[in-house]
Amino acid sequence: MYRQGCLGFTSQAKDIIQENMSQNRIYMDYNATTPLDPEVIKSISEALHEAWGNPSSTYTAGVKAKKIINESRENVARMVGGKAEDIIFTSGGTEANNMVIQSAVEHFKRSRDGTECNTDHSNGCPGLPHIISSNVEHDSVKLVLEHLQKEGKADATFVPVSTVTGRVEVQDVMAAVRPNTCLVSIMLANNETGVIMPIKDLCWKIRSLSKRRSQRILLHTDAAQALGKIQVNAPELGVDYLTVVGHKFYAPRIGALYVNSPGTKTPLHPLLFGGGQERNFRPGTENTPMIAGLGKAADLVTSNLSEYESHMRRVKIYLEGRLKLVFKDKLHFNSHFQDSEILPNTCNVSILGPNLQGWRVLSGCERLLASVGAACHSDMGDRPSHILLNCGVSESVAANALRLSVGRGTTEEDVDAVVEDLERVRSVP
Repeated sequence: MYRQGCLGFTSQAKDIIQENMSQNRIYMDYNATTPLDPEVIKSISEALHEAWGNPSSTYTAGVKAKKIINESRENVARMVGGKAEDIIFTSGGTEANNMVIQSAVEHFKRSRDGTECNTDHSNGCPGLPHIISSNVEHDSVKLVLEHLQKEGKADATFVPVSTVTGRVEVQDVMAAVRPNTCLVSIMLANNETGVIMPIKDLCWKIRSLSKRRSQRILLHTDAAQALGKIQVNAPELGVDYLTVVGHKFYAPRIGALYVNSPGTKTPLHPLLFGGGQERNFRPGTENTPMIAGLGKAADLVTSNLSEYESHMRRVKIYLEGRLKLVFKDKLHFNSHFQDSEILPNTCNVSILGPNLQGWRVLSGCERLLASVGAACHSDMGDRPSHILLNCGVSESVAANALRLSVGRGTTEEDVDAVVEDLERVRSVP
């Protein structure tokens, strides 16, 4: 079980992390992925041994598998404030995000009479579904929308985030709404800056507008980075869809999609067709062990979130304090924005100076394991993060960025070692 204390995590879990880090490496890339909690591993192992049967079968191992899936569905629903029937298991966040966008497009098509586009494209094509997102979204939203635009299947508007607050502003989203807008998809928290978006206020505004329209605007948030770090309640936020990504909160690489009454109150159309599992919304024989792990991780979040959050916040504050003490005015926090809430574990920082690009600093570190930005952008080489550039960070500062994200097991001693490592790298001629 979770144990309170300076570690904010079980000593067993800390050992598991350290066993996988050679030369006493210190992991600070929890926004990229997290290790499995020992209780999650136990749940997966038990399911592998005892619930190997097909969940659709009636013999003992299959009945056991079905029971585990149902319990996990309830756990995930409880974590996000929904009902068990609101949860659809997916392979991960990418599939969930694709399902939402494709569902919105399909629903728009079925709700319209197929009127051809007119020749005036000044405000987009009125016969096409229009989707609003931000310019700091994960690629599993951004690239889907770009693909639909390229194929002529949808219009998309990427609302710029404010360079003052680092977040997408409600009034800017509202200004982008068109008569053919069918979906607004904005992440709950950014994976590089940690900025928490004003989803609740945005949903309230959009819902008020939808009451005066013939077709409702659907609302989606990708909560990948928020779950396990801050309180997330889908009904309170007011969203129709919410994406769950297991490997961001010590679960396996599997996901889920919260849908407010799928197929009845909220449209949901399958990407796949097959055996009818997940009420035909996501067919395919269920991956019982991974679902068991997701359910256990969700239960741990529900039971221990306040301890997790306070521990990570305390360690992050200590980290930022140590960095300021050592690097003084040669430091720029890319995750500090006026009047914006930030995730309790995320510190995006640049050490200022020549030859201190993020990738170069990390390659010289003997202990720190971190990243310069989102793992999905690792093919960008030494180019500055477009997320930071879109947030108003200058190119020279963004090039030096380090994304340091702490976890449940990160200690102040870890922080001291990491800062010492960074100071040593800076001092190397």
